[in-house]
Amino acid sequence: MIVGVDIGTSLTKAVVFDEAGVSIVSACTRSEVHHLPGGRVEQDLDQVLGTVATVVREVAAQLPEPVTALALTGQGDGLWLRDESGAAVRPAVSWLDGRANALLAKWQADGVTREVFRRTGSGMFPGCAAAIMSFLDTQEPEVLDRAVVAGYCVDAVLQRLTGEITVDVSDASLPFLDPVTRKYDESAIAACGLTHRRALFAEPAPAKSVFRLDDRGAELLGLPAGLPVTAGPFDLPASAIGAGVREPGDGILTAGTTLACQVLTREARFDPDGEPAGMFLCTPEPGEYLRAMPAMVGTAGIDWVCRLLGIDVADIDPLLASSPPGAGGVRALPFLSVSGERAPFVDATARAQFSGLSLETGRAELVRALCESVAYAARHCFEAAGLSGRLYACGGGVRSAEWTRIFAGVLGRPIVVPGDPGVGARGAVLTAAEALGRPYDRDRWADNARTVEFRPGEIEVYERGYADYQAGLAAARGLWRL
Repeated sequence: MIVGVDIGTSLTKAVVFDEAGVSIVSACTRSEVHHLPGGRVEQDLDQVLGTVATVVREVAAQLPEPVTALALTGQGDGLWLRDESGAAVRPAVSWLDGRANALLAKWQADGVTREVFRRTGSGMFPGCAAAIMSFLDTQEPEVLDRAVVAGYCVDAVLQRLTGEITVDVSDASLPFLDPVTRKYDESAIAACGLTHRRALFAEPAPAKSVFRLDDRGAELLGLPAGLPVTAGPFDLPASAIGAGVREPGDGILTAGTTLACQVLTREARFDPDGEPAGMFLCTPEPGEYLRAMPAMVGTAGIDWVCRLLGIDVADIDPLLASSPPGAGGVRALPFLSVSGERAPFVDATARAQFSGLSLETGRAELVRALCESVAYAARHCFEAAGLSGRLYACGGGVRSAEWTRIFAGVLGRPIVVPGDPGVGARGAVLTAAEALGRPYDRDRWADNARTVEFRPGEIEVYERGYADYQAGLAAARGLWRL
């Protein structure tokens, strides 16, 4: 009875799985995301913590046996500043935030981003902890003075539940951790001008660490004090584990708010002179890494086009089915985030566009062009990450059968979709079970999946579309401005 809790950006989910990896009880509730002027995006730690309490209590009340452990995962990046008791010293700054756009552009011009990338393999973007922290160090230094720890969502929740100040090695990878030594690279911290704030970085916990619910956490969740709690990896690597990614070269596509593309590797090798984008994420297994290319906009783009066209998400599949591959010549670039793009390139000025429109263009063509452009972005990311093996997929986007088939066609390979949507929570539970010494049968868990095949006749259309996407991207990058 391990309860997996996935604290997403806009949704918190709690799930319990049976021995075959099938969810038997689940609950979810929405988190509040505050979009403010100037590209600022923030969340309230207490509200997020309340969502955790809500879903855990709901699940626990439905279980036939007592909860035996809690396994946490959730969103990464951003900056969650807390004091010694775990109270927020200011609202959490989301990974979606764009207040540091200009700072990031300056770091790119000054070579700071390239210096950090050479040392850690992680590219920086406006919503990463380094950029946000440096911005606040200039604009709100008193806030950093009051803080005891500068961390992330999962460790912020862990602190309030257990009293422990720590961070999972996966979160700590962003962007200052040397993935080989699993220690902070002091020169990377210095390059960002944050050496004087070094004490705010919690030391990464040993892999598969187990913590205990304290009295305050027990009261909040309605569970017994002393209950085992694990925290991490965060949602990207947790999803890879939960989906069944195990062999080097295998990858996972997460079509969620973020379009996250990851490939498993046993070598922390990268081209130090390459595009300073993406990240190397440490996994719970020593010597294993995920080369991650998390593009900024996935299903968030679909939500935007639904609002724009006055349609429902349920209308997406019929619209995609009514427009052939190629969207009648309509093309799109999917860069809708206010903070630009972070993978497989970083540009805070990146913006979306549609081309090839005419008076005959309808909703179906606009929707298909956007969905195809997101799939092209995924291919761009996977080419940079080195995908060579099986491909898995998860996230709200793969609930659309038509969109999933577009991804398969653009990527030119079948896609394995786990039968249970709670893939992040699955990964957290599998990690917790290993840490507690009672691992599940991972092969049995992986059997609960379906495979989406591509249509061979569409490959040529998508090859031309991808070439057009690359040409359009190259032309647009010369026009973007802050």
